[in-house]
Amino acid sequence: MQTSAHTLLKFLTLSPLHSKPYQTHLHNLFLPNSTLSSLAKNPTFNTSHQFFHLLRRTCSWKSLRELHGALLVSGLIKDHSFVVETVHKYLTFGCPALALSTYNTAHNPTLYLQNLVIRCFSEHGFYHELLGLYGRSRIRSDNFTFPLVIKACAAICSLRAGKEVHCMVLRSGYGGNVGIQTALVDMYAKTGQIEASRKVFDQMPNRDLVSWNAMILGYSSNGFGREAFEAMRGMQLDGFKPNSGTFISIVPICSSSGSLDVGESLHGFALKCGALNDEALLPTLISMYAGFHNLSSARLLFDMQHTKDFVAWNAMLSAYAQNRKSEKALEVLKMMHHEGIRPNLITFVSVLPSCHNLFSIHLSESIHAIVIRLGFADQVSLIAALVSMYAKLGELNSAEYLFHGSPEKNILLLNSMISGYLINKEWSAALYTFHYIHLEGIAPDAVSLVSIVSACKSTKNALLGKSVHAYSTRNGFDSNLNVANALLALYSDCDQISASLKLFQTIKFRNVISWNTIVSGFANIRDAKTSLALFCSMQQEGVRFDLVTLVGLLSGLTHFEDLVNGKSVHSLSIKSGCDSDTSLTNALISMYANCGDIGSSQVLFEDAPIKSIVSYNALMTGYRRNNSFEEVMVLYQQMVMDGQTPNAVTLLNILPICESQVQGKSIHGYAVRNFFTSESTLLTSCINMYARFDNISYCRLLFKMVDETNIVGWNTIISAFAQSNHSEEALTYFRKMLEIELKPDTYTMLALFSACSQLKSMDMAQCLMGFTVRKGLMDSNTSVANSLIDMVARCGSISLAKEIFEGVKEKDSITWSVMINAFGMHGNGEAALDLFHAMKETGLDPDEITFISILSACSHAGLVDHGKMLFNSMLEDHHIVPRMEHYACMVDLFGRTGHLDEAYELVTTLPFKPSSSLLESLLGACHCHGHAEIGEAVGKLLIKSKPFSSSSYVMLSNIYAAAGKWGDNERLRCDMDVKGVYKDAGVSLIKSI
Repeated sequence: MQTSAHTLLKFLTLSPLHSKPYQTHLHNLFLPNSTLSSLAKNPTFNTSHQFFHLLRRTCSWKSLRELHGALLVSGLIKDHSFVVETVHKYLTFGCPALALSTYNTAHNPTLYLQNLVIRCFSEHGFYHELLGLYGRSRIRSDNFTFPLVIKACAAICSLRAGKEVHCMVLRSGYGGNVGIQTALVDMYAKTGQIEASRKVFDQMPNRDLVSWNAMILGYSSNGFGREAFEAMRGMQLDGFKPNSGTFISIVPICSSSGSLDVGESLHGFALKCGALNDEALLPTLISMYAGFHNLSSARLLFDMQHTKDFVAWNAMLSAYAQNRKSEKALEVLKMMHHEGIRPNLITFVSVLPSCHNLFSIHLSESIHAIVIRLGFADQVSLIAALVSMYAKLGELNSAEYLFHGSPEKNILLLNSMISGYLINKEWSAALYTFHYIHLEGIAPDAVSLVSIVSACKSTKNALLGKSVHAYSTRNGFDSNLNVANALLALYSDCDQISASLKLFQTIKFRNVISWNTIVSGFANIRDAKTSLALFCSMQQEGVRFDLVTLVGLLSGLTHFEDLVNGKSVHSLSIKSGCDSDTSLTNALISMYANCGDIGSSQVLFEDAPIKSIVSYNALMTGYRRNNSFEEVMVLYQQMVMDGQTPNAVTLLNILPICESQVQGKSIHGYAVRNFFTSESTLLTSCINMYARFDNISYCRLLFKMVDETNIVGWNTIISAFAQSNHSEEALTYFRKMLEIELKPDTYTMLALFSACSQLKSMDMAQCLMGFTVRKGLMDSNTSVANSLIDMVARCGSISLAKEIFEGVKEKDSITWSVMINAFGMHGNGEAALDLFHAMKETGLDPDEITFISILSACSHAGLVDHGKMLFNSMLEDHHIVPRMEHYACMVDLFGRTGHLDEAYELVTTLPFKPSSSLLESLLGACHCHGHAEIGEAVGKLLIKSKPFSSSSYVMLSNIYAAAGKWGDNERLRCDMDVKGVYKDAGVSLIKSI
């Protein structure tokens, strides 16, 4: 101590602290009631020993703050012993920023003081703050400093910081210290650099048992089970006998590898080595057996132990709780009572989740009563656990009663209450409780800030999140990685990825969670290139990726349809051993399916050892996106047979492919019975389904259930009206949407353009065009401009369509295709061809849609030779395999121009089954040109394709009648009567003008 007792006595004599009123105030402020009277009567109170004792007995954060102030005023804080104890107290109350501030005010800090303070930060788990303190320190380090700093690097998995400290060790000449080398072995292993860990270990001239155990633990924690056992054999060859620490390190390998036999062998070996005499090994073995659900062996091992400490009892209790055997966990608690063993705080903290698992409020209240009877009711840590339990059971009133009735409210209790509000989605109450922390003068900790950031994230309140960010920076939490990671997630979820990236770049020691958040953030906004670049930077920085990294990366590649990089990630997952995880398998199924490789999706699905509902939905979505509707229904039936219950995602896959309204109603009914009926995604999907079957009345009813502020709902109903040719009603709903001041988006305008195209109203088209230009929607989105060109052309103004086309600054292939199609609709085939050639001259290659447009233009203009040449050039020059639509254009071209033989030959040589619309087009051409022979052949194909469609029979009947084949006509009519196919009665609609 730098300040002697004599100096302290002199100071107390000369200062106001000596006055009796101030002494009494100190007693009442800092000391429990049981010790007040004895210390107040003690004549030697004014000694450094008593004042130091007073500091150590401080039991509240508020008291500590006031005592710290007194020490600052008196100058006693210059004594290094007071500095260390004050730092320790602040860390006990979870206030690392104030602890750092206390250390920074120390007078002439020494290496010894630095080591003591660093040890305090290490023991309390504030590793980020420890590294920050060490990084700013200018005091040299020794063999006591380095192990603690290296341990901190290992704790936060910061390889970069660990390497820097390793370099400092080598430069300072401590590279041969066994303790430091052991810490380096542990650090490299915990950051995933097992080769570097082994290299340091091999260079150690004098290994001890602790060094061997560190190496074994490194292999074990990184999944190198074989190497861990080899290291264990090497340790024995080196003359060291395994101890309990050795077995504690190696036994978990058995759980991770699923090798119960090996675990039992290790159990026997530990017994032979006498390691079981150490009570520390018993909980590890119990946990191993519990991990294999072998609770009988765990219980036998527990029962055979003659002397059981609290850790063993709590391990057995936790084993039952872990396997959701809540009744057995409570049975262990009863046994403790019968054995006369008084449960401790850890016991109750372990057993309380069992009450939650049983969803029993009565049992919870019984445990609560035992807590009160045993005298733990005033323990704030246990009150916090009870608050958490009641909140998870939905008994928020009970949780609040305990919270408000607590005699002391520390940060742990406040955090439990905030967490309870978050669980019950009471965001406002959580924010108010955080504000209450300030009113009570309690300093929030990192857990408080993470909870509040989580509330901001759930409510998408980026502004409040920024306020919390500013508060964390002002109060020294900017170096706390958990807070930084929570803020990263907040900004990403609130679509502020630039703010997230800016924050990410300021984090000095980033862990895998930081990288995962930023990688997934860019993947979610479909920026796969940046996501991949960040992943590469993560690898270069030495941070080991995990399962979450790969899943996040795959989501971006799925949207980007990047099959090449997707396969690379798949390969990486196999090499890292993550490919067996169900969540990663599901992500891979989605990636392959979305990239068009549905075969690989099927293989992954069939090989998956565990198929969850997500697995079925992933493959089902893939089938639907690839228009394999029959496979969707087959997979749905398989899913039901396997005992999987369909969820909302399943229904969202089935509703768009329902073949009849009856089937759609069945799915809708199932959704109403089993899901939240006002869920917007299901409602909008049902609206789309009924719109396909022209059931507009149901669409209106469902729309009334949608939140009127939901833009997706408005877009869906407007699109449904447009799809069902209720164009005027679509415009009416658009006006209603504007009346409630809901801002239309791109999808709104696209649906309105479709409705206007049906009305063929140039006046309405110009109004919509003016609205689009005034709102700036055309300049910001090329798809709006493309749809606008198509609408104007369909409403009759090819000149205006061309003017809009020429005004588009960034034309894509669809822009050119739409204008080519517009010329085709207006019968100007030559202009369409000129535009097609102009498109190629710009360097833009035509795609499948472009060829459909130009072939359709040739069909409308009757340009047979040009059509043939373009159709042949698709595969030869552009490597585009013709689809059904391209063949339909060619059949229509041949049919219009009377080349029926060529049309029929094309139909008979199709590489796939011809569509009904294609056959109907050719049959109509045969009727127009009076070609009964080909018409009869095509008609039979059409009847075979649609055996119960009256239109097919009627068209063929008309051809027979035109050719005078009345006998064939009569046989066809009889065939219709036998099959029960009836022609719809004709209807005449007369609209007065």
